Amino acid sequence: MLGDLVLTHDMIVEGVHFLPGDPPADIAWKLAAVNLSDLAAKGAAPLGMLLGYSLGSGAWNGAFIEGLRQAIDAFGTPLLGGDTVAVPHHAPRSFGLTAIGRAPAGGAPNRSGARAGDALFVTGTIGDAGLGLELARAGEDGTAPVRAYRRPVPLLAEGRALAPQVHAMMDVSDGLLIDALRMAEASGLSVTIDLARVPRSEAARAFAGDDRAARLAAATAGDDHALLFAASEAAVAASGVAAARVGGFAAGQGLGLMDDGGEIPLPGRLGYLHA
Repeated sequence: MLGDLVLTHDMIVEGVHFLPGDPPADIAWKLAAVNLSDLAAKGAAPLGMLLGYSLGSGAWNGAFIEGLRQAIDAFGTPLLGGDTVAVPHHAPRSFGLTAIGRAPAGGAPNRSGARAGDALFVTGTIGDAGLGLELARAGEDGTAPVRAYRRPVPLLAEGRALAPQVHAMMDVSDGLLIDALRMAEASGLSVTIDLARVPRSEAARAFAGDDRAARLAAATAGDDHALLFAASEAAVAASGVAAARVGGFAAGQGLGLMDDGGEIPLPGRLGYLHA
């Protein structure tokens, strides 16, 4: 933060954050959305964006810019400027975007404010984007999970409504389990998650089933960009935001995992780890 301004910067790289065959308009949308999701997690109102752009072919550029225009219109966040650069032919495309927002009057929540006894909540559904990536790799197109992977929606209004009510908040970008553990570690607490409570969409259940393996896959997948927050039941009710209680915080450290009424071992991979 800088005064009452909230600034965030994310990059996406071909072959890491998006597939070479993804539509360029969707790539532009996703670039804007993932940055605006960081503002949403701070309860910030977006003011504008700065774009770092690696030039491609004329047709590809045109489709990318159209997708960016769609995101600008959808989220009411103007492009203020940025820079372009030429890259060697066949080099992976990479893009960076800085989003600028204004913090809420009461201050922006961070991930380190959770308190022992707080419940852990998440908005929306979990695992759709990870499933969508798998389907896109297999050549599927037009399904709800693929749309969730390619065109996430930053929960800006929900973030502003929640910010005065929560003790800690972040977005789910690397996976529910790993991001919940990061919130617990930042807050000096332990966190327990009940897999049976993790909300999943009907489309995800239809494609992947609803056994424990499917629930674990959803909870360790990234790119959901749901809001994850620590608060009381009364505070969530006061916010008016629909959310699912998936766990809670207590004194101690580490992550505990429940399913079918009992404790289960942690998976070998909790989510996406940045190299």
